[in-house]
Amino acid sequence: MGPAVTTTPDRHLIKKYANRKLYDTRTSRYITLEGIAELVRDGHEIKVVDRDSGQDLTQVTLSQIVLSQEKHGPARLVGAGGDAIQERGQALLDYVRKTLAVPGDFKSQMERRREDLEGIADDTIERALRRLRIPSHTDIDRINQRLDRISAQLKKLGVAEPATTKGRKRKAAG
Repeated sequence: MGPAVTTTPDRHLIKKYANRKLYDTRTSRYITLEGIAELVRDGHEIKVVDRDSGQDLTQVTLSQIVLSQEKHGPARLVGAGGDAIQERGQALLDYVRKTLAVPGDFKSQMERRREDLEGIADDTIERALRRLRIPSHTDIDRINQRLDRISAQLKKLGVAEPATTKGRKRKAAG
């Protein structure tokens, strides 16, 4: 009997050089983005790494491929052979989606972290301003509210507002 035949797709390791050239180590040849797209359409798995650092660049490269495919638009796919090419393009998109899949709660988790960091930064700035005895936005708002209350009380008593306060700025610079 001969060796067992497997249906698993071939995996191609592609190294990206500093000069932006892509080298397929499986075929020992340079390859273009279009060539990588063909590999994916044909069902091959790929991994793109930076030759010097070893950093995984697969997602970035697949994104470049999708963008270049989108630039050419659907007319290119239809003119080049119809349904078969459309199906192969779908295979590329499916592979990219699978590769770029991010957990659904990742975005909300990042949003929460951003809000936490903003709160920490605001608190730190407030403390620094207090130490330097510089009024914060909140302090200026409180002062303006007190001035409004005092002005209202003076109006009730019939005292005219001094001319110099009519032109004062009422909001803190934010």
